[in-house]
Parts: sequence; C-alpha cells; structure tokens
Amino acid sequence: MDRAFSDNPSAARPEGQTLEELAPEERASFGFRDVPAAEKAGLVREVFASVAPRYDLMNDLMSGGVHRLWKNAMVDVVNPRPGEKLLDVAGGTGDIAFRLLRRQGERPDVTVCDINPAMLEVGRDRAVDRGLLQGLTWATGDAEHLPFPDRSFDAYTIAFGLRNVTDIDQALRDAWRVLKPGGRFYCLEFSKVTSAPVASVYDAYSERALPFFGKVIARDAESYRYLHESIRRFPPQHELAARMRKAGFANVSWRNMSLGVVALHQGWRI
Repeated sequence: MDRAFSDNPSAARPEGQTLEELAPEERASFGFRDVPAAEKAGLVREVFASVAPRYDLMNDLMSGGVHRLWKNAMVDVVNPRPGEKLLDVAGGTGDIAFRLLRRQGERPDVTVCDINPAMLEVGRDRAVDRGLLQGLTWATGDAEHLPFPDRSFDAYTIAFGLRNVTDIDQALRDAWRVLKPGGRFYCLEFSKVTSAPVASVYDAYSERALPFFGKVIARDAESYRYLHESIRRFPPQHELAARMRKAGFANVSWRNMSLGVVALHQGWRI
C-alpha cells in the first residue's frame, strides 16, 4: 500500500536539535527533501526492501525494456576477461552480475555487494533459477565502506545505485580504494537529458508514471516517487566526472545514452 517514510528524528539527531540546525555536511538529500545524513541509508533500505520483489518487472515497465539495452551496452564497455575479479555494487537482483558472468566465460569471478538483504535474496533466487552459481559471490555491504581489502578488484560496476548513497564522494573514494592499480570504474546512472524538448517530456513522464506504476504494480507509490525525485537531484554528467577525478580516477569520460536519459561514466585507477 502507499506509505509515507518516517523521519525517525531521534535515531540520529542530538536531543532537541532540528534538521535546520544541522550543519550542511550533516544533511543528505532524500528525493526533494533533506534528511539527517545518518538517517538516509535506513530510508533507502526501506525503499528497496519494499520494491525488491517487483523491482525488475518495474524496470521493464518504466523503461519499455530499454534498461536492458543500457545494461548490455555497459557490459560491452566493461568487456570482462576470464579470471578478472569483478565487483558489482548496489546490484542485488543480479541484473549486471549475470551479464558479467556470462561475458566472462572461463574462470568467472563476480562479487555482488548490496546494502539491502531483500534485494540480495531476490538475486540469489534468480541465480539459482538460472543455474548461475559458479563464480558468483554475494555480500552485504555499504558502497561508502565496502567490506573488501584495498586493491582487490580489476573492475567495479554500479548501475542505478550511486544516486542512492548518502555521500557520493565517499562512495567514489571507496571504489578507488578497492580497485587494483589499472582497475576500471563504471557507473551507469540516470543523468541530464541533452535535448530541452525531450527533457520536458521525460520529466513529465517520470513524475507521473513512476508513482502510478509503483502504486498499481508494486503497491508502493511513495517509493517510486522518491526514485523519480532522486533522479532529478543527481548531479549532471560534467559534475559527476569532476567528482570522479577528485576521488582519484584518471582518464575519466562519459557516454550519453538515449539523449542523456542515462550516462555511462568510466575512469581508471592508475
């Protein structure tokens, strides 16, 4: 059913302190509103625990299946080689991981890390149903503080997950940390549409369609309203690229897809 997210003020704020009294670095965006930074991860977990059972069906409905083409294009660029250690973050249902696993072929080694156990449960079930067990590891963890040693992976992917972290810059720094020298970082995320007329139509569609489909299919309009708002507040292509460079990545670039509805960013740890 539709629901409103609890603010749970006592969970993270000093006694008697209001949101307005918190310093800017102690706040984070949650859709179109700000919340205490310490509370955002819990609110995001609520969203994805609610939508997990129908998450992939909703992706098909909302994008008309085009999300599959975007993800295939991402894996084409990653071009994983046999034996490489690959990390897919915020990929609990396995959509990217399964593609990487099949493309890697011999000696597959893909780790899926997601903060939400409900999403990971869906992914594990899908892996069993598809017979994709060899070379696949599942881990519960926060993108800002990954549960892996330094210099562990040859490539890091994150698809439609970076906008949900509390501190994007910290997540980028931790991505750099877990990559080996020469490791590659890839982020597929909703971005800023490059055509003004298309942007107007797209914004109107996503504002209305996401909560509508959420209500009818997932029985949760509020979560999909948040997803729409989080897309609108995510930094544009050039800003995300600058933040990747600040985190330490070199050779940073991006590729727009569907006129910038999404963008694939990449960078290297050297």
